[in-house]
Amino acid sequence: MGKTKIESIEEFNQVLEKENQFILIKHSLTCPISKAAFDEYEQFVAEYEDVPTYYLYVQEARELSTYIAEDFEIKHESPQALLFEDGKVKWNASHRSITKQSLVAAGE
Repeated sequence: MGKTKIESIEEFNQVLEKENQFILIKHSLTCPISKAAFDEYEQFVAEYEDVPTYYLYVQEARELSTYIAEDFEIKHESPQALLFEDGKVKWNASHRSITKQSLVAAGE
């Protein structure tokens, strides 16, 4: 499966309909902490290729990022990892809490 970039509310809603469980990463292109978290995410993806994962760049998809925060009543943070299950946010983490191990544990 690997990782797939999404940029619009429409793309996100399609993923929400299609996937029972998936991970979404909100990544800032200008933040070193976000870069470290995204590196951890990429390590996770490399090892767990069968897990559906998606990501967005906050600077390029601000409308989508805001939509997710408001629609799911989750405070917007960047970086932020969200585990969706059955159309709801089951788990979320931000900043240095986003590690390969935390992503593994979230899906168990």
